[in-house]
Amino acid sequence: MKIEQLYTGCLAQGAYYIESEGEVAIIDPLREIQQYIDKAASNKCKIKYILETHFHADFVSGHVDLANKTGATIVFGPGATTDYDIHSAVDGEELKVGKITIKVLHTPGHTLESVTYLLKDENGKDHAIFSGDTLFLGDVGRPDLAIKSNLTKEDLAEMLFDSLRNKIMTLPDDVIVYPAHGAGSACGKNLSKETVGVLGEQKKTNYALRADMTKAEFVKEVLDGIAPPPQYFAKNAMMNKMGYDAFDTVLKTGDVALSPEEFEALANYESALVLDVRPQSEFIKGHIPNSIFIGLNGSFAPWVGALITDIKQPIILVVPEGKSSEAVTRLSRVGYDNTLGYLKGGIDAWQAAGKDIDTLESISADAFANRANASEINILDVRKDGEYQSSHLENAQHLSLDFINENMSEVSKDKTYYVHCAGGYRSVIAASILKARGFDKLIDVAGGFGAIKKTDLPTTDFVCPSTL
Repeated sequence: MKIEQLYTGCLAQGAYYIESEGEVAIIDPLREIQQYIDKAASNKCKIKYILETHFHADFVSGHVDLANKTGATIVFGPGATTDYDIHSAVDGEELKVGKITIKVLHTPGHTLESVTYLLKDENGKDHAIFSGDTLFLGDVGRPDLAIKSNLTKEDLAEMLFDSLRNKIMTLPDDVIVYPAHGAGSACGKNLSKETVGVLGEQKKTNYALRADMTKAEFVKEVLDGIAPPPQYFAKNAMMNKMGYDAFDTVLKTGDVALSPEEFEALANYESALVLDVRPQSEFIKGHIPNSIFIGLNGSFAPWVGALITDIKQPIILVVPEGKSSEAVTRLSRVGYDNTLGYLKGGIDAWQAAGKDIDTLESISADAFANRANASEINILDVRKDGEYQSSHLENAQHLSLDFINENMSEVSKDKTYYVHCAGGYRSVIAASILKARGFDKLIDVAGGFGAIKKTDLPTTDFVCPSTL
């Protein structure tokens, strides 16, 4: 028996490769499926099952393409309906992979069709669970993402309580927990940085698994502080349910070199969005006017999904040398399949063709502190709500990047703003979006709040009531 976690940091997502006696099951595969096909082939194995824990909302799974290329059976939980062929398993059903058994545990709550897969080893011993978004390390899945459900999030939270206590917490403490996500995912509130754990430890430390917890307490605590889901979640879930264009086609049409003239024509006449994915330092020094920055060196795909509201938006790319294929691939992971190409030769070619570039003023935290101490300035903090509430500069205005499109009326084009985040990545994203909307008096603070805290500027810090 072989179990391998294939973890993707950008999405904080874990796919799984399970092998026994020449047969393979893949759990929650990514969109780019060749890695699974190659791995099975190198081990002289055949992919028998593609096991989906639920209709994912935070990424587009590779299940449809993988089934089309290998003939493997796609398995979903009870009640799942799709526009393509699947096996909708029943609760307690057992699937054989070589000498091991994978038992389907219906665990609704995160979504109605959510399942946990219990792997029994060659001797029939409970070995591991692949818990999807039902159970994370340190947290449980958010209960507000069911597709077109007439149930409330409270109803789903109650289902999740029952699923955890009746299906998962009854398993032995030494069962290994393989969740679908780790820290950084928007599918939960307080996910651990660890990506593999054991059930006994979760029973001791996971707030949602407290033995003395009532259902009412569970519902309240799970829903407390839960942020609205990113706008792309529902769209990805529908793609996973209905199917999508083959990834090979998306890559072929998107990874196309464009001359500056071709690139400009697509931007002007096809309303293509210019997406600059280079490091923020390069964007600051020079970029195409009205382009949006979201760098590959950060949480690229989730920020694309949160900020580009039209999933069918035509996109053209400014990429680092040799990174065009990676950019198209990572866009497709969250369903942005309408990439039309990339600027051949990058910004150098653009300038050589005599075309204009724009820049973004960026200053150090020390220079920012000197200006703030010398006179009253407008400070724009674009971190998440929790970050801002924990600690922020006095007199700073908060405009979370997550919801910048909805709240842009809260800033004025007549004012000069000093924009910062935690480290410098998100502030440049925010500045690029604002600049594209006509806000031209923006100054980025390099190093963000991490650097600002080392200056003498006063902050307002949250104090836990228990310490008063």
